Amino acid sequence: MTPPAAAQPLPLAGIRVLDLTNVLAGPFATYQLALMGAEVIKIEQPIRGDLARRLGADPEAAKRNMGASFVAVNAGKQSVTLDLKHPRGKEVFKRLVAEADVVVENFRPGVMDRLGLGWEALSAIRPSLIFCAISGFGADGPLAKRPAYDQIVQGMAGVMSITGDAASAPLRVGFPVSDTVGGLTAAFAVASALVGARATGQGRYLDVSMLESTLATMGWIVSNFLNAGVVPKPMGNDNFSAAPSGAFRTGDGLINIAANEDKQYAALCDQIGRPDLLTDPRFSDRHARKANRQALTVEIESGLAAKDAATWEDLLVAAGVPAGQVLSVPAIINHAHVRDRGFVTEIDAPEGPQRLTRCGFRFGDANPAPAGPAPTLSAQTEEWLRRLGYDAAAIAAMRDDGVV
Repeated sequence: MTPPAAAQPLPLAGIRVLDLTNVLAGPFATYQLALMGAEVIKIEQPIRGDLARRLGADPEAAKRNMGASFVAVNAGKQSVTLDLKHPRGKEVFKRLVAEADVVVENFRPGVMDRLGLGWEALSAIRPSLIFCAISGFGADGPLAKRPAYDQIVQGMAGVMSITGDAASAPLRVGFPVSDTVGGLTAAFAVASALVGARATGQGRYLDVSMLESTLATMGWIVSNFLNAGVVPKPMGNDNFSAAPSGAFRTGDGLINIAANEDKQYAALCDQIGRPDLLTDPRFSDRHARKANRQALTVEIESGLAAKDAATWEDLLVAAGVPAGQVLSVPAIINHAHVRDRGFVTEIDAPEGPQRLTRCGFRFGDANPAPAGPAPTLSAQTEEWLRRLGYDAAAIAAMRDDGVV
């Protein structure tokens, strides 16, 4: 057996990112960059910092400005506080930009320009700079100036209109999907632009829209409307492209089954003891099964009632039928597979251990993981001011004036 290769430096090692973002979309983007080895310096407002510091299910942690929501996407970063409205705050920030590769911000469009810290001003300081602006609707267009909140974007993107069933839709997805997808899109755009900057020495302005990021992930749904004229509708737990494919009741618990191919359907019928469903003209081919989806579900669930979801999962998977239980978040986080893959890591922090998730892939030689815990507010401010050439008196004066 060939031994594994020694761990290589992470792909973004040596890249410095200035993170001016708050709450989720932007911090999630820069967290991905941090996991890939980038040095991420989180620029926060003095005293208050990122709003997410005060969010999360643990009230005591939120009071300490280390809320669970903040910890989730800020591990491995540094925290520097700066008042970007103050002239000396702008001066410090520009010195940081002179040594940075990336700036990521999620203010409303136009805010950075009004501060004198927009793309044109900063690229003049650092021509190779990647400037990534994340907003709800993009930098221009009729909706550009609107504030962005995940649920608003979900609703406007059409996500809610197809989530739930005919009786319950529209529903929001159960986690901030538009924020998260916007963050992933931004991280991908930054990483791509860095490759170009390395080749040409020229930076780039990136305009990331949460609305468009969300729509871009709805490829099949949008394409069926654009190219086939089909207006999507809410179908609950059913898969619009095949049947039987969706969530089914068992003797105990729900199970997802995706018998999308004829051989999988035949194996499912065999396992539930219903070979007659193969010859029933209502279900004899995939188009007939889609047209008679509800009747087919009744027949399948009558067979599944004999056993619980866990038992059916084992039986169906062994028979070649794609299937999986509908699990809770605690159940999947504690699942042996997730544990064995090292998806959750624990990092020591002054206020207690932080349990964190990595990105959705691994390298062959290592698991990407945060380099350290989420930072306390302003933890690295003085260190960076000294590195930028400010002496003790200048630092003290900035503290007294609320600049840092």
